[in-house]
Amino acid sequence: MQSKKTEILRMIRNNAKLTVKDIAVMLGNDEEEVSKLIKEMEEEQIICGYNTVINWDKTDDERVTALIEVKVQPQRGEGFDRIAERIYNYEEVTSLYLMSGGFDMTVFIEGKTMKEVAQFVARKLSPMDGVLSTSTHFVLKKYKEAGTKVEQRKKDERQVVMA
Repeated sequence: MQSKKTEILRMIRNNAKLTVKDIAVMLGNDEEEVSKLIKEMEEEQIICGYNTVINWDKTDDERVTALIEVKVQPQRGEGFDRIAERIYNYEEVTSLYLMSGGFDMTVFIEGKTMKEVAQFVARKLSPMDGVLSTSTHFVLKKYKEAGTKVEQRKKDERQVVMA
């Protein structure tokens, strides 16, 4: 049973638009079983959501993405979880990861301008109890996000002419 779940996860990770019927056909199973397995994985929080990768640079909605390295003081009995929860509850935060290495957490945020991102860091993140330091890096261009190529180079379709 676990291998079917894993196969379903691989399929929808690459294309969340697949229908239960599509998945059932590809697996050679009936739709009812596939639907049941997907529902189980949603209830178990194996499947946490269905997201769309958008190239915002091709829209008129200006956005700035920043990666912020955060050093924190873990709390007794709760480790990093309590401060992580406080951070990920901010609307600006799109992703949050506990890290190994020179800092403790990586926070990805989005704002309309660099100034808006800087104000989030200065007014909300840095003053938070338990945050020891931050280092902000702005994303200049996205090439691949969530396993999906965002910007692909156009192939040169000119015909080669030999003289």
